[in-house]
Amino acid sequence: MFGTISTPTWFATWNSNPRISFPRKSPNPAVPFYEVHSFLPLSLSCLHKDHTHFYLKASSSSSSVGSAEYTQEPATNVKFQTSLSLPGCSSSLSLLGTGYREKVFAIIGVKVYAAGLYVNQSILNTLNAWKGQSAAEIQENPDLFSSIFQATAEKSLQIILVRDVDGKTFWDALNDAISPRIKAPTSVDESALSTFRGIFQGRPLKKGTFIYLTWLDPLKMLISVSSDGIPSGVDATIESANVTFALFDVFFGDAPVSPSLKASVANGLATTLKLTL
Repeated sequence: MFGTISTPTWFATWNSNPRISFPRKSPNPAVPFYEVHSFLPLSLSCLHKDHTHFYLKASSSSSSVGSAEYTQEPATNVKFQTSLSLPGCSSSLSLLGTGYREKVFAIIGVKVYAAGLYVNQSILNTLNAWKGQSAAEIQENPDLFSSIFQATAEKSLQIILVRDVDGKTFWDALNDAISPRIKAPTSVDESALSTFRGIFQGRPLKKGTFIYLTWLDPLKMLISVSSDGIPSGVDATIESANVTFALFDVFFGDAPVSPSLKASVANGLATTLKLTL
């Protein structure tokens, strides 16, 4: 339903404003390379007496700045708040894992952005079937990530750029990964992609820019971009089941563009689901 998959392509030219290439899915899960990724496991705890409700909390390595707690993504040193209140969300979201996206030019790896996945706490309470699985088992289990996507509760991907990127370059790379996952785009899908593209075309994305991709449910996604922290509003709303799923699959499918992010989220889920009182 979501299209054929092809082997990732990588650009071997150095450029001060590089083209980002998101790998596409492949029937053969092997890819030409995987850079060394690292992630910071979160400390999580179960706080409900009936052993079925799980809650995230900041790890002891998190820092406190003012009233906000942060977790640092170790490869980029980017700090992520452990909880966020975002425009359009009914309640605050909790950080489940962090990672980074690296583009390789010849043999040199250049980090482009750090990313963190936030979820509504209620999503964790729908995952009891995977309780006791290891992080490795969770990472290879598409049904668990599908359950997270299908949950009618908010989840948000926060992207923080660690270098300047032209908006068109960012969109082209993202579109190269999304489009093959939609086998036969409908007029609804094309309209959604056009709206998505319009957010980034002609827009310079400076180092430190925040991009939020927030799934309200499987059919609707909000896009917010801010150059100075958490946005106060929503730049666009996407309403296409195919587009929203394809985007989630880009980051949490079989060939994620940031293996470190998916690994960190799997680690966070494994820790959360095995902790009970």
